[in-house]
Amino acid sequence: MEDKTILVVGATGFLAKIFLEKVLRVQPNIKKVFLLLRAADAKSAAHRLNNEILGTDLFNLLKEKLGANFNSFISEKLTVFPGDICYEDLGLKDSTLKEEICNQVDFCLLLLGGIETLFFTLVPFENADMT
Repeated sequence: MEDKTILVVGATGFLAKIFLEKVLRVQPNIKKVFLLLRAADAKSAAHRLNNEILGTDLFNLLKEKLGANFNSFISEKLTVFPGDICYEDLGLKDSTLKEEICNQVDFCLLLLGGIETLFFTLVPFENADMT
């Protein structure tokens, strides 16, 4: 995963959090991880990132490992954005961010689960079409 960029859909789910923590801890040379979070705006998405993902005990080992560098590492590696898979272009309103995602993402990890099902797939991003 060195120098790779990933788009994670379903990032607040159980398996996605485990995947994200593991990748950040054992593959620190990953280029970037874009996180799609269902939220009304960027502020709400950032709030969900901090409370529902980074604020969990799961990230304590990474916080201990990085110490004072944790926040700068997270800022460098993660880009969180509000959206929803139910909408065209994932509901992205920011055309610059949309272009950045389309140009940089190497693959997309979809972890969409519910009470009855869990959907997981890894999609090479060059096969995706966001136009």
